[in-house]
Amino acid sequence: MNLRQIIVDTDGTKNRARLLFQVDEAMSWECVRDLSRMRAMTTLIRNIALQSEASTEIIEGIDDVVEALREVFAALSEGEKL
Repeated sequence: MNLRQIIVDTDGTKNRARLLFQVDEAMSWECVRDLSRMRAMTTLIRNIALQSEASTEIIEGIDDVVEALREVFAALSEGEKL
């Protein structure tokens, strides 16, 4: 399941609308084209989730996205083309 769907499905999440807005922004074409911006967005999303005392499932979903982004940056630094 993707992070957005986890947030939608998790009842009682504080700031759910704010989290969803930021996730949608992170998935926008402008962010996807600029991976540094996407990295900043994942930090923002994580901070909102932590301040909102989001569920473990949401935090783990964010961690999955952050890890995937780390792998992309590692591949780029090794000269791989995406």
